[in-house]
Amino acid sequence: MSPIDRDVVRRKVERIRANLRHLEPFQSLTIKEYLADDVRRAAVERFLQVTVEAAVDINSHLLVETGLPAPDDQHSSFISAGQHGIIDADLAHQMAPSTGLRNRLVHEYDKIDDAKVLASVGTALDLFPRYIAAVERFLAANA
Repeated sequence: MSPIDRDVVRRKVERIRANLRHLEPFQSLTIKEYLADDVRRAAVERFLQVTVEAAVDINSHLLVETGLPAPDDQHSSFISAGQHGIIDADLAHQMAPSTGLRNRLVHEYDKIDDAKVLASVGTALDLFPRYIAAVERFLAANA
């Protein structure tokens, strides 16, 4: 076990914050407006993907560096973070499905449902600020 690298965590938190700022203008789009611009859709997909990846990285880092086992996968990184008090367990269960969206975007497992992606913007803008606050509380408590 080595100490938590707070600089790494803070960089990833700032990446999440920046992505959320970029996503804000998209939350008011209609599906028609969203579908009308391929570049807009690609930007939303990328901001969501990178946001989820940054959170998974934070979860994994905090778990391992506090002496806990590395999560088996991205989904379980949230569940484990919730089980071990890094974030609230209810929040963890709400956030874990974001990894499925991330996987669909990256690996194109299924046809991407653009309406679900657009709806995910609002979900991300609700959940990730709560996630950031929880991570910051955890860092403060483990100073």
